[in-house]
Amino acid sequence: MQVTKANCMSNYLISISKNETSSDGVIHDPKSKLKVKAFDLLRARFKPSQGEVRFFVTAGDETTLAFETQGYNKHRQLLVLQMISWYCIYLGLIEAQIHSSLPVHFS
Repeated sequence: MQVTKANCMSNYLISISKNETSSDGVIHDPKSKLKVKAFDLLRARFKPSQGEVRFFVTAGDETTLAFETQGYNKHRQLLVLQMISWYCIYLGLIEAQIHSSLPVHFS
């Protein structure tokens, strides 16, 4: 009997309010209780919160998202990046690039 080990991404939960688009949701990790808020920078203003970790995503010329933790409490940065990657795949942004700061051409 041959056993293969599959490497798959964790499942996270997404909450989207009635007033938000799918690119403006909150990603929840049920295990760590970490939350990461997504902001569509082409539709809304983003004001960074002090003490939170943030990343920016570009995918082509039209998609720019900001992600910011909510209640960041020494979670591993890798977990935040995994959550963002998972969310980008959920949105169909296969060419997404994650940046630690806002790319110059979007500033």
